[in-house]
Amino acid sequence: MADVYQLFRRGTELLETGNYHQAAIPLRRARDAAPDKMSIREALGRALFHAQHYEEAAAEFAAVVEHAPTNDYALFCLGRSLQQLGRHADSLAPLAQAAGMRPERRDYRVYRDRARAASRR
Repeated sequence: MADVYQLFRRGTELLETGNYHQAAIPLRRARDAAPDKMSIREALGRALFHAQHYEEAAAEFAAVVEHAPTNDYALFCLGRSLQQLGRHADSLAPLAQAAGMRPERRDYRVYRDRARAASRR
């Protein structure tokens, strides 16, 4: 388990410094070794999103949401990933849930409203 933690730490360090592609490498290895660790999957999802690998990011955030359906951040990121894929109708439910859980988050409401507008077109 120490190796997994080291991979996670290295990946999050790279993520925090904006090295998204590089961060995904140790984070994928950590996820593969410990697929039940949602902190790893969320960090990997963030790295993949910022690296513009939206399909993979959506899969990671969906796994987090499946494990923790009240994780507003994972719901928001799942919705954003789906939006980036042009799947506006699919993005609406997770974005609306996130906005409902955290109504004080303006960014959640903004992207929810964008998903609503885009899904009506």
